[in-house]
Amino acid sequence: MKSVLRAGLAAIAATLLIGTTTAFTAPSNASAAPVAPAAKANSGGIATLNTPVNLPNGVWTDTPLEVTLPKRGTYELDANVRGRLAGNPALNTSITARLWDVNSGAEVSQSERLVYQIINLNAGEATAGGNQTAPISERISVTKPTTIRLQARRLDAVGAASIAQIYSDGFGYTSLRYERVGS
Repeated sequence: MKSVLRAGLAAIAATLLIGTTTAFTAPSNASAAPVAPAAKANSGGIATLNTPVNLPNGVWTDTPLEVTLPKRGTYELDANVRGRLAGNPALNTSITARLWDVNSGAEVSQSERLVYQIINLNAGEATAGGNQTAPISERISVTKPTTIRLQARRLDAVGAASIAQIYSDGFGYTSLRYERVGS
């Protein structure tokens, strides 16, 4: 009787052990991070500005920073735009940037952003200035390969900026990235 009971308990223990192992294994696999699909050719890219761009007052200025969307589709565009600005008060000056569709000769709709502004109307104070990075994130649909370029403009409302640049260096780069998200 003891051997039958012992054999029966061993079988129940083995069943529980197998069931427990399976129960703990399945959630472990289910909660694992999903494997990302392999990247598709030409699905994305990034470009970085490697030279400062001086901005004259009141004029949209092309920068050499651009990406080419390789084919028809919907793309997410992300830019980090670093502006550098300085001047002697009284001063109200700003830098604005936008994404420009080179093929259509038009702004990417609603992509204009204020990058940096200095307002110091206290004449006689020391030079005011600094730098700041602003993001631009937009979604665009294109019907053919399309080049997107970063443009910027300086506006002096009071006084004049002595330095107005779109800038990149080891402390922060201006960049433009795209990712294809749909056909």
